[in-house]
Amino acid sequence: MKPVLNRYEEYKESGIKWIGECPTHWVLKKFKHFLRINNGLDYKDVQSEEGYPVIGSGGQFAYAQSYLYDGEALLLGRKGTIDNPMFINGKFWPVDTMFYAIKHGEVNMKFLYYCAKRIPFSFYSTSTALPSMTQKEINNHKIVIPSYAEQSQIVTFLDSKIEKIDNAISQKENLIELLKERKQTLIQNAVTKGLNPKVRMKKSGTNWIGDIPEHWEIKRGKYVFTEIDERSEEGNEELLSVSHMTGVTPRSEKEVNMFLAESYIGSKVCRPGDLVYNIMWAWMGALGVAHQVGIVSPSYGVYRLFDKDTFNPSFLEYLLKTVPYIEYYNRISTGLHSSRLRFYSHMFMNMRIIIPPIKEQNQIVDFIKDESDRYNISISNNLSQIDRLKEYKSSLIDSAVTGKIKVE
Repeated sequence: MKPVLNRYEEYKESGIKWIGECPTHWVLKKFKHFLRINNGLDYKDVQSEEGYPVIGSGGQFAYAQSYLYDGEALLLGRKGTIDNPMFINGKFWPVDTMFYAIKHGEVNMKFLYYCAKRIPFSFYSTSTALPSMTQKEINNHKIVIPSYAEQSQIVTFLDSKIEKIDNAISQKENLIELLKERKQTLIQNAVTKGLNPKVRMKKSGTNWIGDIPEHWEIKRGKYVFTEIDERSEEGNEELLSVSHMTGVTPRSEKEVNMFLAESYIGSKVCRPGDLVYNIMWAWMGALGVAHQVGIVSPSYGVYRLFDKDTFNPSFLEYLLKTVPYIEYYNRISTGLHSSRLRFYSHMFMNMRIIIPPIKEQNQIVDFIKDESDRYNISISNNLSQIDRLKEYKSSLIDSAVTGKIKVE
């Protein structure tokens, strides 16, 4: 999506690949002609519960009892996330993985910020595991720059346009979250209450589950499942991943290159219809039903139905990922803090599980898939619109700070 606006009368080649042509009266300069770049500092000695903002590559994340600089500054990542320039005006403390650049000379600092938004970071970034940039690279980065008056006009134009674009993006993001919540509510009501709003209800006997349809059953896990501890002898089976987002899927389908073991001999084997729990991440809903023979971590829980016709696999997965069950995993799991919680086998075996008639489960699954498709289409459409808005925003900044469009 390209902005369609006026152009200047005359252009020249800048000689810089990522700039291309620019208005003839604009001047090619390096950042060092306008900026003085400084390293941020470790904030631990000045950290406090309130005070001045501590800024990292993702924005403010803490407070400091004192500040390192007061005024307009351009913030750039030095290590880690380097492609997220920020503009700040006031008292702040930049961390040691950040650069903070202050102006010298007559220049509109916000204009330099917009110029920094289009730095080709992949060109400068090191090829190490942790991306980084140096002061020298930033100092020597070239931009084209008009008069101070034109800089100010461009900044005013971009501030106004980008505020509207960001508001539109925010509204669509909020709508997406609302659609996701409604979809989850629909799923939860269907798998815990059924599809008939007039059905007679009964007490489940468990506070966190509440009432269920009168003809549904509820049993503890140990009466429905048996734990499986089958181990791979050669480790050649398909390696499976267990995620709160995608359930049980082949790891080869994911862009995961870390933590690959030299051998998978001794991994747990799971088979189609088996329920697999990531014990460490159950509190997030990292579980699912396997659809193929494969291997998972020896520390995962693998459970098999005594009677495979007890559950429609999709119904079981929907049910065990509802909010009441997620909250149960969080409440029952043990560990020093949330990231170390463990949901062990005896906890699962003691957990009460809702069991509707299989025919009704099949109907519920069909209903959820049809309704989810409608929500997913709407979510996808809004995500596409957000992508186009972001593309337009980037194109607008690029066109304005290189003179491809004339701001009046």
